[in-house]
Amino acid sequence: MFQIVKEQTFNDQQIIFKEGTFGDWMYVIEEGTVEISRMIGKRKIIIANLKVGEIFGEVAYINKEGRSATATAVGKTTIGMIDRDFFDDEFNGLSSAFQRLLKTLAQRLKITTDVLIELQK
Repeated sequence: MFQIVKEQTFNDQQIIFKEGTFGDWMYVIEEGTVEISRMIGKRKIIIANLKVGEIFGEVAYINKEGRSATATAVGKTTIGMIDRDFFDDEFNGLSSAFQRLLKTLAQRLKITTDVLIELQK
């Protein structure tokens, strides 16, 4: 499905990326679980627990913005870094209308997540 350029293994509770950092990679979980979370003050809100085969990091990658959440390994976790050139070639091969649709969906997902987090305050 996706071409993987590099694999990385993380130990339990090791941070893969932090909220607000630049999102220049997307990942696929090859083994283990990844927790996606946001901080509200000193309280951690868990947004999702992702399993093998799931992709994460796509919102920041597509929107070319900072990460909207923190990704943390749950147990020993191996992730594959999706080849950016391969993804860009696939994405750029789409019609401009479909590219715009995917960018809009990614932006709306980020906004929805932000709104839901605000409601937790």
